[in-house]
Amino acid sequence: MNQRKSQAQKRILRSTNPPRAKRKGGPHSGGVDAPGILDSRVLPDEELGQHWEAIILDSGIKDRLLAQAIINFTVRPRVNPQQVPLHGLIVLHGPPGTGKTSLARGLASRTADTVGGIGEFLYLEIDPHALTSAALGRSQRAVRDLLDSTIAERADAGPVIVLLDEVETLAADRSKLSLEANPIDVHRATDAVLAQLDQLASRFPHLLFIATSNFTKAVDDAFLSRADLVERIDLPGPDACREIMLAVIKSLSEVFPRVGRITSHEDFERAAKRSHGLDGRRIRKVVLSACTFDKQTALDPNRLTAPDLLRAVDLARRELELREGQ
Repeated sequence: MNQRKSQAQKRILRSTNPPRAKRKGGPHSGGVDAPGILDSRVLPDEELGQHWEAIILDSGIKDRLLAQAIINFTVRPRVNPQQVPLHGLIVLHGPPGTGKTSLARGLASRTADTVGGIGEFLYLEIDPHALTSAALGRSQRAVRDLLDSTIAERADAGPVIVLLDEVETLAADRSKLSLEANPIDVHRATDAVLAQLDQLASRFPHLLFIATSNFTKAVDDAFLSRADLVERIDLPGPDACREIMLAVIKSLSEVFPRVGRITSHEDFERAAKRSHGLDGRRIRKVVLSACTFDKQTALDPNRLTAPDLLRAVDLARRELELREGQ
């Protein structure tokens, strides 16, 4: 009798408290819909993880970034912040096209995949342009609401990693702004970012910001001084250029198998060497640009040749030289 009663109670509990379905990753899987939030995801995320694998950097940079991100969640909650000041901020800077945003996204996923035992990670990506306004005071209020409300509420529930892309939009260098040429709201927005970063850092040790910038000279020094790590992501070196080109060709050859044969041609090596000085994004694009010299190759990339690739690299270099000469 008691056994039947116990089983009946369990059935009632299961019906009133059904097991929660495992949350799937992907765009907007984090369920955060608020002003200034471009994307929210449960971490780790397969798509973001692919960014980490795809970005080719000189040795040591990825390891250093991942280690710093891990420290944020393993060391920072356990130490005295007055003696060991960690703000939970990593800054990636360097020329456009070097993969900073992709690297930041991948770092978020890899960190969540590495650190366990502190709850489900949430990824938030901020759209800085959605927070700026020509109306006096609105930018400051938008920044404050985003950081003090939206992000703080999520950080209070569990570990959060936030991407601040193009951070110079939100934390402009106040020393280089003219109150006559720039609205005072721009100054106030930077003030709001700094004040909120300090508040969030003291309240939520399981919160990490990853900021990117193409123009660090435009970022306020006070913001950079709060960073636990500032890492320059520069143009790829000669070896990295070749690896990037090989990775693109390998990916293409999965669909167009004959593309892979061009890597054994001497012009491939010439193209790889001459691509030094181009950013990673341009190197990836130049492989497909090599298919545009002939309509038949565009229809069937299996016809791509190493001389076509070399020609495309030379064109990309000439375009770069023209831009730099302007």
